[in-house]
Amino acid sequence: MLDPRKLHLLRELSRRGTIAAVAEAVAFTPSAVSQQLSALEKEAGVPLLERTGRTVALTPAGHLLVEHAQAVLEQLERASAALAGVRGGLSGPLRVGAFPTAARVLLPPALADLTRAHPGLVPMLSEIDPADVSAALGAGELDVALVHEYDFVPPVTDPSLETEPLFSEPIYLTNRPSIAAAAADPWIAAKPGTLCYTMTIRACQAAGFDPLVRHHLDDFDTVLAFAAAGHGIALVPRLAALAPPPEVRLTRLPLSRRTLAAFRRGYEEHPAIRAAVAAFRSASTLLPV
Repeated sequence: MLDPRKLHLLRELSRRGTIAAVAEAVAFTPSAVSQQLSALEKEAGVPLLERTGRTVALTPAGHLLVEHAQAVLEQLERASAALAGVRGGLSGPLRVGAFPTAARVLLPPALADLTRAHPGLVPMLSEIDPADVSAALGAGELDVALVHEYDFVPPVTDPSLETEPLFSEPIYLTNRPSIAAAAADPWIAAKPGTLCYTMTIRACQAAGFDPLVRHHLDDFDTVLAFAAAGHGIALVPRLAALAPPPEVRLTRLPLSRRTLAAFRRGYEEHPAIRAAVAAFRSASTLLPV
């Protein structure tokens, strides 16, 4: 019989690419991960990994088993959700991930409502970039997370995750009437590799130019402070610009950022996840967007 815990490690290896990355994600030592994967190979009766020096790759049989492992792990999630549904009142930790603006604006009232309705539930919040959410949910580091999508940036799909849309908000441009009017200006953007950075670059390219990014800043309060001091032009979502400095003029653009709740596939009917998503949605109806 194949061990689901070892299947989980194999799935993580297919996602993360190295034994060391899997070990860090699941809080094991690299040698313990290697031992578990070797034991899984014995259970499977076929080679699952190809080892070349310090690198490890999945064999065709390994890739095949990962596909089946995904289905098995989803069924186990559904079983866990079903059992939680018959136990009665919700209790225990609920690990929530969120990007900074959602953590600051949406989650304080949402988590307050959640704990009032379910006093035994203990929400535990971690700020996280949406690009890292898939790995954190897959590794069991988070139970539910808030992620976002931008125009000009195709959504990142992960077959092991489910998402539910919550709300949409407009994007604003600082101190210029249009993106095209800022073609010669220095720009402020998030760090490369983030969705916010990609959105800024592609929005400018759609206006006919490649922006000169002078500052890479992830915190929107800092972005607005730099814009107020004349250090560059930026695109900011509505939730990040509820109280801009008086020196910053905001022009609403026909662009949007959409926020979604994300969780592991098979976990969608878990009562704690349903309660959390309901609290997020309720709080979102009160947002000034």
